[in-house]
Order: sequence, then C-alpha cells, then structure tokens
Amino acid sequence: MDWCVAQDLINGNPVGAVSKLLGPQIGRRERVNHQPSMPWVDIPVFMEEVVHAGNQSLSKVMLEFLILTAARSGEVRGMTWNEVDLKEAVWTLPAERMKAKKAHRIPLSNRAIEILKSQKDKEEHPELVFPTVRGKLATDMTLTKFLRDKNAKSDEVGRTPTAHGFRSSFRNGASEHGYTRDLAERALAHTIRNETEAAYHRTDLLDQRRPMMEAWADHVCGIKVTGK
Repeated sequence: MDWCVAQDLINGNPVGAVSKLLGPQIGRRERVNHQPSMPWVDIPVFMEEVVHAGNQSLSKVMLEFLILTAARSGEVRGMTWNEVDLKEAVWTLPAERMKAKKAHRIPLSNRAIEILKSQKDKEEHPELVFPTVRGKLATDMTLTKFLRDKNAKSDEVGRTPTAHGFRSSFRNGASEHGYTRDLAERALAHTIRNETEAAYHRTDLLDQRRPMMEAWADHVCGIKVTGK
C-alpha cells in the first residue's frame, strides 16, 4: 500500500488507519486457551475419595486409565483390544488415531494392566476396551460430566479440570520428579518441532519411559514416590 501511495496510485494507506482503529492485536500465543488441569499433587486424594470410592463405573475406570497413561480422551474412549499387548505391557495406538498421525507406544504400568485385565474379564465388547452399557463408543461428555458432577479441583478458579488437562498434570509431575523433557514429551506423543533433531532422534524411548510411568502410577494410586 505504501508503494501505491508513492506512485500516486492512491491517496493514502488505509491499512495504517485500520491498525490505529483496532488497536494492538493479541498474538497467537496469548490467544491459546489452555485447558484447566488438576494439580498433580491433588490427584492421589481425588483417586481415593472419588474414583476408588463407592461403586465402580465406566467413567471412573476410564478416567483412571486415562490419568495413568497420560493419553487423550479420544484415544482412551476408542481403545480396542487389538491395540493392546498384555504380555509385553504395551498399548500401541495406530497413526490414524493419533493427533500427529504417527503411531505411538505407551508402556503400561502394573495398575494399568490390572484395569485392562478386569475389563477383559467382563467380556463386554469384542473390540472396544471401554464400551458403554449399550456397547457403543463413549462420548467425550462422559468424562466431562463426571468431573463436573464431582466438583473436581482445578488449577484455575471457577473452572473444572478437563480430561485432557490431566496430561498437563502428568507433565508437571514428571518435571517435579526430575524426569527429562525428552522422556516426558515422548510420553505425551508431542511432535519434535526442530526438524534437525527430529531427523536424527527417531526412537520413542519406550523402555526408558517404563520406570517413569510406573512411578506416575505409584503417585496416582497414593504411593509416595521419591525424586528420580
């Protein structure tokens, strides 16, 4: 526009006026609305007083497994038995079910395996691990409603933690216990943004992540875990 003004093609630059009228614009980073999470130190009490208390339900079992694996809600709700290797204690999510469209392996803690074996014994569905009573795929509102109904504690005043927010809980807990960024980020299946680093670092560090996930399970289930 400034070039057009210089060439006498237009009388003035309208873009300049627009910027003054609109004022400073919020950057992309400031526009991100982070999903509220439960402080990682509060999870053991929540598990004991809410999740493990009273009769078990699909919401409780599914939420505990989600917290233990630091997985996304859709990944847990759509989990199928052919993705699970109980003997090797590994859950392998195919690329088409992942946000980054890349297969992801999750080492399963002893408690996570217990949950899966219990679900297996129920024989509720030939494919889905966590089916509804009607044998359908649970909706995203299943866990959202549960957390709201139980007034789950959040790190943001006036907001209820989301199922996705427990991934942040895990990430903070891993950092507090001295686990490296590399291990924690791979546990969350986050994409390596540095192209050079991604080109050379192709391992998913599955075996190295096992102790971290077991320690996280110990914390979640109320067992005191010392720093790494």
